[in-house]
Parts: sequence; C-alpha cells; structure tokens
Amino acid sequence: MPDRLSRALRRFRGRIMRPAPAPSGPDTSRLPVLIYGAGQTGQQLAAALRTDNSMRVVAFVDDEPRLRGLIIAGLRVHGPEAIDTLIAQHGVARIILAMPSATEAARARLSRRLTATGCEVHALPSFADLITGRAVALYDSQPIDPASLLGRDALEHELPGVTSAYAGRRILVTGAGGSIGSELCRQLVTCAPVSLVLLDHGEHALFQIERELRDLAPDVEIIPILGSVCEAALVNVLMSAKKIDVVLHAAAYKHVPMVELNAIEGMRNNVIGTRTVAQAARDAGVERFILVSTDKAVRPTSVMGASKRFAEMIVQDLATRSPGTRFSMVRFGNVLGSSGSVIPTFAEQIARGGPVTLTHPDVTRYFMTIPEAVRLVLLAGTFARGGDVFVLDMGAPIKVRDIALRMIEASGLRLRDADNPDGDIEISITGLRPGEKLHEELLIGSDMLTTPHPRILRAQEGHLSEIELVKALKSLSEAIETRDVALLRRILGQWIEQTEAEPAREEG
Repeated sequence: MPDRLSRALRRFRGRIMRPAPAPSGPDTSRLPVLIYGAGQTGQQLAAALRTDNSMRVVAFVDDEPRLRGLIIAGLRVHGPEAIDTLIAQHGVARIILAMPSATEAARARLSRRLTATGCEVHALPSFADLITGRAVALYDSQPIDPASLLGRDALEHELPGVTSAYAGRRILVTGAGGSIGSELCRQLVTCAPVSLVLLDHGEHALFQIERELRDLAPDVEIIPILGSVCEAALVNVLMSAKKIDVVLHAAAYKHVPMVELNAIEGMRNNVIGTRTVAQAARDAGVERFILVSTDKAVRPTSVMGASKRFAEMIVQDLATRSPGTRFSMVRFGNVLGSSGSVIPTFAEQIARGGPVTLTHPDVTRYFMTIPEAVRLVLLAGTFARGGDVFVLDMGAPIKVRDIALRMIEASGLRLRDADNPDGDIEISITGLRPGEKLHEELLIGSDMLTTPHPRILRAQEGHLSEIELVKALKSLSEAIETRDVALLRRILGQWIEQTEAEPAREEG
C-alpha cells in the first residue's frame, strides 16, 4: 500500500473501536451526518469526526447484513432501508460515502441513490485517487453534483475573460435573492467588483444572500436594496447614485402554472419591470445590460413565456436606440436545483413512497445546472455587441420520464406498472397544465452564429418595430392597470407568435 494511504490509515488506528462519549444533551451546533460504509475507512472517519466541531456522526449504514445491529466505534450499524428513518429522526443533512475500494461505477450508482434522499452527499476519495495523487487526503470528501443524474459533462469552472470583464465594476443584480440571481452574485464577487447592488422584493431572500456574500467577499461593498423592479423612481436613483456599470436583470416570476393563474402580476413584473430597469440603464449610461431569459419565450404557449418574449423585444428595441449601452439577453432552459425543479420534487415523491407525477409520458426539457448556466451568462455578456440574443447550448432535450426512472432505480427501488405489479414506485400521468408545452424550443429561427465559446450561440432573430412595440406596451399597460385579463390575453395573441394553448382559470 502506498505511503500516502498507509499514513492516512495509521493516523486513526487504535481509536476506531473506542466508544463514543455519552452526550450530556442534544447537540444542535454540529451538522448531523451518516457514514455509508462501516468498514475500516468508515470507522476511522467516525473517529476523526469526533474532534470535528462542525459535524456529528449519528450512525453507520452498510450493505453487509452481518454488520447490521452491531455497535462499532460507539455507533449502531443500520441497513440502507433505514436511511429515511434516520434522516427523519436525527435531521441528517449530509451522507458521507466511506468506500474507497468500491469501483467508480458502484460509487456512482450509490451516489445517485443517496442524492434522491434530498441530503447533501459527499464521497471520500477512492484508493485510485489517493495512489495517483488526485486526492491529497483520505478524509477530503467532496459534494456529489446532482447533475450526474443527467449525465452532463461539467463545464470548466474558469472561463477566460469573465473576471476581467467584471473586475472593478459597479454591478446591479435584480432578483438577487432568486435561484439564478443569487448564483450570479456568488460568482460576481469572485471577480472583485467595486460594489454589488442586490435588488429584490423578498426580504428573507435578500437577507440570506447579503449575509452569504459578506462572508464570501468582505472586501466587496455589498448593498442590499429591498424593492420592486417596477418602481421607476427607485431604479433610476439606484442607477445614478450607485454609478452602476453593469446590470444583470434576473428578476422574474418564472413558474408557468402560477403566472398563468396570476397573469396581471406576471406581466407587470416580467414586462413592465424589464422596461423600467432597461430604460433606467440606458438613461444612466450603463455600460452593459444583460437580460436573463428562458426557452419558454420561444413561440410561447403560456403567459410566463409571452411575458419573457415581450421582455426580450423591449431589450432588442432599446439596443437599436442606445449607442452608449450594450444590451443583450441570454436564453436557456430548465436549471437543476431551482425551486420547483424536477429532481427535488421527484426525490420528495419517491421518499413518500410515490407516486412520481409526470405531466405527460413523452414530455422533454433542456437541463443545465445553475452554476453552469450562470458562468455562461456572465461570459455571454462579454461577447455582446448590442441587441444580441445569446442561446446556451444545453445538449439534447432530456425525457423527463427517463429522469424519474433513473431516480427510482438510484433509490434502490423498482418501477411499479402493468408489467411489474410488484414494484415499489408508480409513475402517475397528470396531464399537461395550462400553458405547458410537450417540448420546449430554444430558437425562434434557424439562423445561428457561433461565438468564441462553443456552448454559447448567437441567434439572428427579428422583433417588433419601435412603433409596434410602443403600441403593444401601451395596450398591455392599460390591461394591467385595469386588471383586464381578457384584454391582456388578446394583446398577447395579437403581438406574440404563439401555438395554441388552453387558457387557465384566472384572477379577477
């Protein structure tokens, strides 16, 4: 055995069977964790973590039947079937795989199963990694990326040109507390901007991201602003008073069924809010404005998609009349890990024993991780010439049913259907909801240009003329102010290229 591994194993030899001291009371200050693997490595890891102030091991889990029920290193060994119970009893938030001798394929299968519990999953390095030097220490566990469920190749973490493009700038991020907005902020502070202004209408989300960023980048001025992108006076003051150089506009209502049922507020926030922020950026002479858009803006069948297409056209129009500001937008599909995304939803349903609900057996979606999408958004913004519609290459669309099947299998369970009535988890088809598409699209036309990065494409798309857009926005504003949903839908049908969709019951 190589010296590197021998030293790591000898470090805790003699301590692994020592019983854990009885706690004097509940320890709520340390993160409750499970160790998967009660062998020598798992035992030594448990011994090491006794002196760790951040984690508290509550039990072992192991596939070996002869170990179940034993007390090893002061901890009981349970079978995999007890994981959900242990999570519920102890509030387990992290599971650490301690199986360095397992094959990569076996570790990957187990990782997928454990990810479906909703816990953060870490894995100790394999012996191969230790031997080759790819891992420095046996106990350096790393989080497992949920994107492995989709089989995506990881995007490089460092993209040339991003840091220099945002370093020394004063940056405004709208929707800073949301899934995309908060990740934009995390990545931007690593670029050493002078200041980062966070605009969000949610107090709790704003508080959370502000606190996180202050810890991440104590040298960057973090300015949290509680307010709406629809407040023109507030947005104008921010642009001028904070001397904003770059705007990343991520504020939007994004859930298709929710916006379908609340069309007035969806259009107000997504359309009027975009116009307010974009015009303020132009008037203040902001250097760059980047709109975060969505594949649902392409031939939309929903109010949410139509609202984002209107937002795109506002930005495209302003780009033709704003030589001092480079306007662009970046369009991409679904992101993993955002609120309401399929993986946490399916994981919860599987944990409850099913059924896993699908809107349609053939529904497909484009998927990308949040950090990956944000890195490409920031890079695309550096390519902007004015009015650019950037489209992220997300690979082939993925059948959502395949994700469900993969997660059921990863949980160690079997699909229950007509062919396998003794299976564990059923898939229930609920039907497409109002405004939802069977298949999403990323392009309105087929005319695409490359950019310096292979995962970023530049679309060649038309838009409404200035006169048409003014007329459409005037009608939209009237419908919003009078809360006339029927008028709003007629306007969308008139100005936005749509395919037929069933209208939902709507707010009054």
